[in-house]
Amino acid sequence: MNPQVSIIMGSTSDLPVMEKAMKFLEEMEIPFEVNALSAHRTPEAVERFAKEASARGIRVIIAGAGMAAALPGVIAAQTTLPVIGVPIKGMLDGLDALLSIVQMPPGIPVATMGVNGAQNAAVLATEMLALADAAIAQRVAEYKSTLGKKIEKANSDLAAIEGYKYWVK
Repeated sequence: MNPQVSIIMGSTSDLPVMEKAMKFLEEMEIPFEVNALSAHRTPEAVERFAKEASARGIRVIIAGAGMAAALPGVIAAQTTLPVIGVPIKGMLDGLDALLSIVQMPPGIPVATMGVNGAQNAAVLATEMLALADAAIAQRVAEYKSTLGKKIEKANSDLAAIEGYKYWVK
């Protein structure tokens, strides 16, 4: 089994956020790999990873980074694979990371999720893979069909709350 998605994070302190992507890919039965690479501390390793990813069978890269958040853009500059950036909340509630990832120069796109949006990054990666794989497309469709059911249950749970005289149900 070869990984199709690569999850990269600037350090293992990002793991609690990026693990949401790992769990979603696991549920969708998408082979993935996980690595810690730093655009500032291991730039040669980042360059090597980005240039070799496609030849290794990687189809989508999810890159999480906080603070200066250069990692997704540095990777995108060195590969033709789609890169999905996940700004990690750190300083400034993650706004610094968000702006660093979303403001890329022309020709170096990074699809950018919301702050700590690793699960959405995995959903988008899965949807990208589904374009060429009917089995993955079916699993994505099944997942999406369950989203409304969660809200229906939430409304049911709300309706069961008692003790408010002026709550009109």
